[in-house]
Amino acid sequence: MFSVKDLVRQGAATFVITATVFQPIPAHADGEFPFGLEMTLDVARQGGSKRLPTMEIGDNGEAVLELWCKAGKGQFSVAGNTVIFVAGRLEDRACAPARAQADDDLVAALSEAATWKRQGDFVSFIGAKPLRFRLNTN
Repeated sequence: MFSVKDLVRQGAATFVITATVFQPIPAHADGEFPFGLEMTLDVARQGGSKRLPTMEIGDNGEAVLELWCKAGKGQFSVAGNTVIFVAGRLEDRACAPARAQADDDLVAALSEAATWKRQGDFVSFIGAKPLRFRLNTN
């Protein structure tokens, strides 16, 4: 025969096991650089365009950039909170001058960033012009 004490103990054990199994596990901790993830620049859209700049950073720091108009590649090197971004050649897609300049300014700001920090789903690159990206977690 089962006692109330046994039922409570069994229920508590079931709850702990269920909570442990179904607990969400983050892909990367807050303090880790977002290698292997895609992120979108946290800015307002430019007039006449739905596009926002994105970058995908591979596991070895290789980056694929899709900007307002241009596209290209680059490389991130990270040590602690120090970051170095080296841009590769950008593909010019017959951009309007204002969008081409915005793309060049964004790449320059990434190249000038000296440190980075991650807070939840946001990654900031800190330099002369700070940049903030939202991790694409869906």
